[in-house]
Amino acid sequence: MGEYATRLVVGVGGRAGVSVSEVCALVEETLRAAGLPTEAVTALATLDAKTGEAGIAGAAERFGVPLIGYPAEELAAVEVPQPSEAVREATGTPSVAEAAALAGGGELLVPKRRSAAATCAVATAHAHDLRHHGDAEVLDTGGALVDLAVNVRSDTPPEWLKRRIADSLGDLAAYPDGRAARAAVAGRHGLPVERVLLTAGAAEAFVLLARALGAVRPVVVHPQFTEPEAALRDAGLRVRRVVLKAADGFRLDPAAVPEDADLVVVGNPTNPTSVLHPADTLAALARPGRILVVDEAFMDAVPGEREALAGRMDVPGLVVLRSLTKTWGLAGLRIGYVLAEPEVIARLAAAQPLWPVSTPALVAAEACVAPAALAEAEAVARQVAVDRAHLLAGLAEFEEITVSGVAEGPFVLIRVAGAAEVRTRLRALGFAVRRGDTFPGLDSSWLRLAVRDRATTGRLLQALDHALALAAR
Repeated sequence: MGEYATRLVVGVGGRAGVSVSEVCALVEETLRAAGLPTEAVTALATLDAKTGEAGIAGAAERFGVPLIGYPAEELAAVEVPQPSEAVREATGTPSVAEAAALAGGGELLVPKRRSAAATCAVATAHAHDLRHHGDAEVLDTGGALVDLAVNVRSDTPPEWLKRRIADSLGDLAAYPDGRAARAAVAGRHGLPVERVLLTAGAAEAFVLLARALGAVRPVVVHPQFTEPEAALRDAGLRVRRVVLKAADGFRLDPAAVPEDADLVVVGNPTNPTSVLHPADTLAALARPGRILVVDEAFMDAVPGEREALAGRMDVPGLVVLRSLTKTWGLAGLRIGYVLAEPEVIARLAAAQPLWPVSTPALVAAEACVAPAALAEAEAVARQVAVDRAHLLAGLAEFEEITVSGVAEGPFVLIRVAGAAEVRTRLRALGFAVRRGDTFPGLDSSWLRLAVRDRATTGRLLQALDHALALAAR
């Protein structure tokens, strides 16, 4: 794509019998007029019923990109700037070109343009940087900033865990043996070992789910951690989004998930909204032939782990992901696990490389699910709840700040006018916070704050007051 980094999708429509040359000419003229290079185009998109149209299919072939077809009912749900009732009556969607360009979740760059028998519109392939994570806010800062951007618990791992990991280094000459750790995780959740798979963090699990289960109609519930969608897209899948609304407190209505979805991904409690969905609401998403993936990476930060589905064997197709990196400060060690039906575990395991989890990580997994560690995690979760209440009370003093939804995780999502400027000023004052605009469903007015101790929160609130005052000038 040369130096043009943004990937493009061109939505196209056309009358029956439209020629390849007319479609190509319209697309090329549209891109040229907008100053967009043809080599940035990654796909043409259109209505399912038009994918067999020789002119449209031929144009995709000539450009050397895939042709994506969408059902009329899916395109009809896409908001477009130039709707046409005549087009709706003829095709079932108010604008084939604009809706098809936008259906992948991107942003419209060029509205609908027409030739005699064809239409086209241009959108970005993705509207959000799905690969941006909180650690980017503190890279290369040398510890100069108070880190409120990463949701890993501060002052971790604890000394007892460091010692356990250090003691394992003498065994590095042998290949990792995960049997003891797997059995420990199974026992922690009251499950047979056949329902447990250890992974190099939840990130590996997302890749395995995307590549090993044969899903063709995945749905991701947003706003949420973006790595699942990125993994699905990397596997060549077209991802549909269900975007929860701030006005509804980011609550999930199971009816919003398309009935034909064969893989659904949702976080609980959800990063970045901190909303904890009821277990019954999530279980209602289960269907025969559907894989229901619930990311519980932050569930151990919820007192009593209420609303958890880990350990449940009565929900068909349920896959629960857990991470040990957040509460225990093991992000650099990469350890997590999957809980699912034995058949699903076997398929995921078959896609893993040999020895995917290191010996130190296996030792950490076994240690972190021991009774004493679980008791410590519960105490930490209760303290997090107290510290979060203190943060929320402080934020409530600012009329410029809105908190949507009921926060139940170790982080809080806030909305504030001029958030980008506020974030920059907070950095100058020594605090790194997470931008929200890389999460689908959010824009540049959102910021995520990790919950820290009362003293740190007090300093943050003072800095926030100063940043807001400067931004208002």
